[in-house]
Amino acid sequence: MKPLDTVDCKILNILQEDATVTVKEMAERVGLSFTPTYERIKYLKQNHVILKNVVIVDREAVGYPVMSYCNIVLKEQSEKKLLEFETLIKAEPQVLEVVSLSGTYDYMIKVVAKDIRDYNNFMTHIVANIPNIGQYHSAIVLSVVKDETKIFLY
Repeated sequence: MKPLDTVDCKILNILQEDATVTVKEMAERVGLSFTPTYERIKYLKQNHVILKNVVIVDREAVGYPVMSYCNIVLKEQSEKKLLEFETLIKAEPQVLEVVSLSGTYDYMIKVVAKDIRDYNNFMTHIVANIPNIGQYHSAIVLSVVKDETKIFLY
């Protein structure tokens, strides 16, 4: 893949703010004609720079006001056991994010819930029953200071 130039960065910055911008609007904003702009966007998608276009939903507005980060330690860290855990946990709809970590914990998951009881049920009936779970430690989010998906490109 070729390195990103300033026009590619402008396109990506604009799309991260509003993925509904038309190619015509984008072309005007970046100073190119329609076809080269379209081809650049297509290239960025084909080369997995643009992974997907999504709508970001307010979790509280749709009934999930509780959010928590849960750090997980597995009993065994073999490749097979790690993949088993990953397969099970990423299938859970309340889990928004799963990251593998270095250090004290093996994974951190981001979980949403309707209320504390719902979160407790999720942790005790789902997470605690996943084979190979050694320990888990939850941190309930009190407030979100910054929640950004945009990676600003120069």
